[in-house]
Amino acid sequence: MITLKEALKLSKEELSSLKEELKAKIAANSELNAYIDVLNVGEGIPIAIKDNIQVTGWSVTSGSNILKGYIAPYNATVIEKLLAANMSPFGRTNMDEFAMGSTTESSCYGKTFNPLNHNCVPGGSSGGSAAAVAAGLAVAALGSDTGGSIRQPAAFCGIVGMKPTYGRVSRYGLGAYASSLDQIGPMTQNVEDAAILYDIIQGYDPKDSTSADRNDGTVSDKLDSNVKLKIAIVPEYVKDASEDIRNAYAKVVEALKNAGHTIVEKSLMDPKYDISAYYITATAEATTNLARYDGIRYGNRVEGDNLKDTFLQTRSQGFGAEVQRRIMLGNFVLSSGYYDAYYVKAQKVRSLIQEEYNKIFEEVDLILTPVAPRTAYEFGALSDPLEMYLSDIYTISVNLAGLPAISIPVDTATNGMPVGLQLIAAPYAEQILFNGALSLETQLKGQLS
Repeated sequence: MITLKEALKLSKEELSSLKEELKAKIAANSELNAYIDVLNVGEGIPIAIKDNIQVTGWSVTSGSNILKGYIAPYNATVIEKLLAANMSPFGRTNMDEFAMGSTTESSCYGKTFNPLNHNCVPGGSSGGSAAAVAAGLAVAALGSDTGGSIRQPAAFCGIVGMKPTYGRVSRYGLGAYASSLDQIGPMTQNVEDAAILYDIIQGYDPKDSTSADRNDGTVSDKLDSNVKLKIAIVPEYVKDASEDIRNAYAKVVEALKNAGHTIVEKSLMDPKYDISAYYITATAEATTNLARYDGIRYGNRVEGDNLKDTFLQTRSQGFGAEVQRRIMLGNFVLSSGYYDAYYVKAQKVRSLIQEEYNKIFEEVDLILTPVAPRTAYEFGALSDPLEMYLSDIYTISVNLAGLPAISIPVDTATNGMPVGLQLIAAPYAEQILFNGALSLETQLKGQLS
């Protein structure tokens, strides 16, 4: 598949041909279920869009039955920025319902398959975007990351996925899961493409009260793989990962040393505290955000090519099992008698996590950690919801602290699936993050299989 950088050089006619080629390829690979709809807005470079980002005139459902028939009346800010940069929203990609999941299995449209092995999950919740890019069905895509939902599917599918600093990219027009954690980010074929797409969507937005009112400039035009950085490794984080992940981590550390970077060992608190703080915070916010969806809609509803009359359904009919589970947990931690015991304590732990990262970044430029404890697993392997929650141990602290991070494919496991690791940077240090990622990507081309 042509890269985003290459696509920037295409003429109007060539872009039109590219879109037709993509449509044909998507149809030929429909069994992946990466796309829900193939649509097009504008004449620019086609970019796949996760199904929780508003695009005027599109049915946007966040992968949920409760939103089927809803037509977006406005563009999200990131969509407006894409259009202004001659890029076209090109189809909506599958996702876990309301971004709650790690496999894309909770979507009302059915599961998405990993293009590298159809027996394996593509990750989630941005599994459709990751699968589309990995299968060559998209030049690039947008996803959203609440606790690793860009980085984990990127790692599972062998592509690059980047989560910006919280507030760096507008959330206006993003279907909310947990408002203090969500961020839209790029999912691409390589690091440079991720930097290009990041530059387009980032920036202050007065429509988003959480948007950071600052201008740090663009990063893609200043990428430098030769900058020497101090990078922290966290040995105790890796001990519970699979052998494939541990081996890849060791190889990458050597590759970074060979590239001239300084490696230092640091420690982070036991990730079990991250898990507890994250799921209490996320479910509490999800409960509040989803309270508006009462399952009742008046007027006409589009269903396929037919108009249906007034539509009425209960929340239990409209929401899937995972969403119901998290709503119930959120209501519990916010309820009288438990608010102080759970939610308030979770916010204190969140502050400790932020302080811990801030202290480390006083001494280093980046931190290297795994993205997930294992490579993409087979469908049904994590049937227990608690096992699925624990699979997020390496990604969720980044969202709790509001940091930027990027997942990079670094190796191939013994089962043939890709291994992804992540680099984490201090708040608003996206230039350093991309420089380090590009250096690693460049070094790996010559050193890792």
